[in-house]
Amino acid sequence: MIMLQQMIVLFLIMLVGFWSRKKGILDDNASKKISGIVINIANPALILSASLSKDSTIEGSDLVMTFMIAIVLFASLVLLAHFLPMILRVPKRDYGIYKAMIVFSNIGFMGFPVISAVYGSEALLYASLFLIPFNILIYTYGIQVMRPATAEKEPFQLKKVLNIGVIACILSLVIYLFKIPTPKAIDSTITLLSNLTAPLSMMVIGDSMTKMNLKELVTDTKLIIFSMIKLVLIPLAGVAAIKLLGVNPMLTGVCMIMLSTPVGSMTAMLAQQYDGDFELASRGVALTTLLSVLSMPLISAITGV
Repeated sequence: MIMLQQMIVLFLIMLVGFWSRKKGILDDNASKKISGIVINIANPALILSASLSKDSTIEGSDLVMTFMIAIVLFASLVLLAHFLPMILRVPKRDYGIYKAMIVFSNIGFMGFPVISAVYGSEALLYASLFLIPFNILIYTYGIQVMRPATAEKEPFQLKKVLNIGVIACILSLVIYLFKIPTPKAIDSTITLLSNLTAPLSMMVIGDSMTKMNLKELVTDTKLIIFSMIKLVLIPLAGVAAIKLLGVNPMLTGVCMIMLSTPVGSMTAMLAQQYDGDFELASRGVALTTLLSVLSMPLISAITGV
């Protein structure tokens, strides 16, 4: 019930973003600037807020376990991505798009706000560890599958992996593990900035929905089947496997949300930059985002987390 309530709230904020674009309050320039605030200020503050919990009972061993689970989950998604486009019989030119859509979810814009709302800021310590393999993969595997086979290989750039989100994750873990005290004024500032993440990110997603053709979304059979696999089958299988490990309920819930989030907007950005099918990627982002409002509470109810 808590998950359903939170998804309804986020959906209503998405509608506010949709309405704002229709009324001319938001435009491409404003939306881009708001995205910049979320990526560079609000979301890093949300990650840092996890380290401010004075009563946290998370042990270092739990964090090591979380990091190992994150690596295994992403490795499993990469393996599944190798076979799924063939199973769905999508055109070979779209293999890269579908592979990227399987692996890269909207864990930043949607996952972190939902985790914070459902489990509290303490759970973000677990969630932050997923960002490290995510960022390494997005700038290696993501570029590789999206680029044409004839394209020149792009060199690995560490500075792209060590972006502000990953730096915030590392800093949050250091502050928490070494019990570094922070002034109350800093705590309050970080908390206030972190509160911007959910409303601003959902408004940006709602704004992006105004550019989608609803008819195209509901008539793309392969994309609908893919969305059911992405949003229902993968989270159910993932949570079932994680429960076998006997990890605590909060970590199980974090993993469930990470696996249940829709296709990340980075997929469309990669397609645009590396000559993939930008329209298909955008439809994947839009369709899975809309369906996730219902699928995430459904997965939570079925799995009991």
